[in-house]
Amino acid sequence: MNQSKAIITAFGTYVPERILSNADLEKMVDTSDEWIVQRTGMRERRIADDNQYVSDLATKAVEDMIGRYQVNVNDVDMILFATSTPEYAFPSSASRVQANLGIPHTGVLDLNAACAGFTYGMQMADSLVTSGMYRKILVIGAETLSKITDYTDRTTCVLFGDGAGAFLVERSDGEGDFMAAISGTHGEGGVHLYKSGLSSEMNGLPLKVEGSLVQNGREIYKWAVRMIPEQLSHLITKAELEPEQIDWFVPHSANMRMIEAVCERGPIPLERTLTSMEYRGNTSAASIPLALQLAVDEGKLKHGQRVALFGFGGGLTYSGLVLKWGVPDRA
Repeated sequence: MNQSKAIITAFGTYVPERILSNADLEKMVDTSDEWIVQRTGMRERRIADDNQYVSDLATKAVEDMIGRYQVNVNDVDMILFATSTPEYAFPSSASRVQANLGIPHTGVLDLNAACAGFTYGMQMADSLVTSGMYRKILVIGAETLSKITDYTDRTTCVLFGDGAGAFLVERSDGEGDFMAAISGTHGEGGVHLYKSGLSSEMNGLPLKVEGSLVQNGREIYKWAVRMIPEQLSHLITKAELEPEQIDWFVPHSANMRMIEAVCERGPIPLERTLTSMEYRGNTSAASIPLALQLAVDEGKLKHGQRVALFGFGGGLTYSGLVLKWGVPDRA
């Protein structure tokens, strides 16, 4: 990997006010708090209002970042927005954030890589900044998964929540924060996790076309538990580090039982793993930013530590990053 010239200068998050608890779900489908916690590790998730869309959540995350770090976003020259739940096919969600914040001159681009979207966005930001093409990039991971969740399906409706995270990536004259990156795809498995669009079939197989998220949890679990330990080890090797030198592993917060199984297979144990699903649910592209925010607020994640981010999901695709956590203390 070329020597990075990109640093993370600020970040912020946002989750909607409405809470959907396990007790609430007990009234909606045949389930129980004990069943949900035992199988997913989740107790609550946040749900956007009917008139609240993904760009609204993202805008609030940027505003939270501005409030925390007293940064200026008027000179941002690119917005990369990772989401699977845009309010429109076009205009892009990134362009809605530009309009909401009144940023005068910026490029905008939506990324569709499902739960790996945020890490892909950060990889792209590092590359664009290090190349010299851009100097200041806003990377957003945000979702309103509640709007595509089938609340009659007891196997999926207990999982998903809404939220947003925003990171500011800037050019540095010194050493950058990005140490290594990895990505990959198992496209043949795309039929195991999808939301239908224009086509009613994939790989010759018929799809459910009602517009809700469809997931084969068993197949996703098998793929993730087999793939992540192997690729995480590869990522750490690319960073020229040993697993013991990674302070925190931050996987996409899909399901606590899945993360436990991944950590049992190594290379990083559960006690050095950060998640956000217990009180946020599975928030797809927002889950890693939310986990990082919780860790900072709890005093776990400290300046100068090394973190391995790993997103994975629909595609089936994955992407990972090793970062030196250089975000300054709050202003």
